[in-house]
Amino acid sequence: MCGIVGYVGPRDAVPVILEGLRRLEYRGYDSAGLAVVQGGRLERRRAAGKLSNLEQSLRAEPLEGAFGVGHTRWATHGRPSEENAHPHQDCQGRVVVVHNGIIENYLALKQRLVSAGHRLVTQTDTEVVAHLVESHLDGPGSLEGAVRKAMQEIEGIYALVLLDRDEPQRLVGARQGPPLVVGLGQGEHFLASDIPALLPYTREFLFLDDGEVVSVSPDGVRLTDAAGVPVQRSPQRITWDPVQAEKGGYRHFMLKEIHEQPRAVRDTLLGRIGLEDGEVHLEELGAAADELRRARRVLLLACGTSWHAALVGKFLLEQVSGVPAEVDYGSEFRYRTPIVNEHTLAVAISQSGETADTLAAFREAKEKGALPVAICNVQGSMLTREALGTLPTHAGPEIGVASTKAFTSQIVALALLALHLGRLRGSLSRERCRELLQQLARVPHGMENALLASAHIDELCKPLARASGFLFLGRGINYPIAL
Repeated sequence: MCGIVGYVGPRDAVPVILEGLRRLEYRGYDSAGLAVVQGGRLERRRAAGKLSNLEQSLRAEPLEGAFGVGHTRWATHGRPSEENAHPHQDCQGRVVVVHNGIIENYLALKQRLVSAGHRLVTQTDTEVVAHLVESHLDGPGSLEGAVRKAMQEIEGIYALVLLDRDEPQRLVGARQGPPLVVGLGQGEHFLASDIPALLPYTREFLFLDDGEVVSVSPDGVRLTDAAGVPVQRSPQRITWDPVQAEKGGYRHFMLKEIHEQPRAVRDTLLGRIGLEDGEVHLEELGAAADELRRARRVLLLACGTSWHAALVGKFLLEQVSGVPAEVDYGSEFRYRTPIVNEHTLAVAISQSGETADTLAAFREAKEKGALPVAICNVQGSMLTREALGTLPTHAGPEIGVASTKAFTSQIVALALLALHLGRLRGSLSRERCRELLQQLARVPHGMENALLASAHIDELCKPLARASGFLFLGRGINYPIAL
């Protein structure tokens, strides 16, 4: 998990890249670096440790650039050090690359490149990409084609952003697995591994699919598939406020996001509950809404925190709607010959909409005929594009690694789905649905009251902080919470 930022446009690229990296530092603390081009000269600056070390280096020796890329690293191949920090460059100091993912065949590629005379100086798998692309360059303006040829030889998962010193004001990105987004501006464009990096500059985003390549310049964006065929895709407007990605006076993001839970739950309920008519309104599901009646069974697919939300959802679906439900861990679903047919409602749950194992399980269920529905926090992500319908959560950006508001808003979305299915199936009366909706509508206020007790919780935790371990017990719907 690493952070990537790229910029082309009229501004000085350095402060734009640094601001983006600050918003992505939660994705990697091992090292940070950037590379920019100014007046035909490529300049690179890297530092081990936190982003502040890179900022200190730039204060001592300032840089300016017309376009560039930056990276904050969580080390996989190669120890955390300045030498192993991204961006990495080719032999000529012409091509640089930043990378999120793992190049599985990098040793074989490295041996081949060294035999051909390339000089590789780091312990990383990423460096081979710069040299591999260099080997395919055949003149000015050939970076996109060289990247496409390199992709045919790379095995593994990657989000890549590259620049060529000799190709002014252009960045090329490629995706196979980890997410990569394009931020659209006026006379400027951005690339990043996550939306919060770019919120101060744009709300319009394009999301790459696996195998796609994007070329960005101040004049426009060109998106193509693996064969180089142009792809037409409408941008998605992200409604998150940039302030939502700031700490807002809290000590850290996780504390801020704990206190944002009432708002996230309230926003996820907004416009979807009819307290007068005792109905749940999920028109956002689009074409899938009319197909829900055929569901005889619900299959919940997720990983990590979302998997725990799915376990809660199983209780809700079976108790409220009377429909059989089962939960599968995304990475395991494909390995048990799952029994899925057209009467199966497959619900994939993901905060980002880019979780690779969840996507793979979702595709498997679709191929077997299931009705594909997503619960997701990022409209326009790959999961929402592959679903027939999406029930969006409205948690806003979640920066803290331990999930809080994304988890609780997923549970609320599952509760809404359970109530809606219960009404469709006739297993839940209008009166009982109205009663449950009234209870659900009171949850945000109950959360606010619970958070008011934080001072008492602080006192309670002081003697507990010295404990060497904890045992969490729960039964029924509280069992997944204990997990």
